[in-house]
Amino acid sequence: MESYTIEPIGRVESPLIDRGQAPRQGDEGAPEAWLVFEERVLEGLRDLREGDEVIVLTWLDRASRDVLSVHPRGDASRPRQGVFSTRSPDRPNPVGLHRVGVVAVEGARMRVRDLEALDGTPIVDVKPVLDRDTER
Repeated sequence: MESYTIEPIGRVESPLIDRGQAPRQGDEGAPEAWLVFEERVLEGLRDLREGDEVIVLTWLDRASRDVLSVHPRGDASRPRQGVFSTRSPDRPNPVGLHRVGVVAVEGARMRVRDLEALDGTPIVDVKPVLDRDTER
């Protein structure tokens, strides 16, 4: 099987440091956080503004990569499901998918709301949330 290399374009700065204390989804009480980007990708951020919604892809670097089934939301009373039908961070390729709102953009830093990623989480990519009528 081929392997691929993903190079982080930045890191998350968040008050969330403990996975057990982090909300399961961003809209479940996640604090505002900063996305801090590397200088080499700043041109790619130039059109993002306060009020935009974006999808942030992260590499969940503290996840277990050998997990294939989980109890949804960590609730042992629920039957196990395959990880590909859940939002579990533990999975073979732990890519995080986060729909966030842009609160501010300051140079190489973007403040966002609804991000449940832990402090130091590598950022892999950022994509706009597109409405059906939006062309980009």
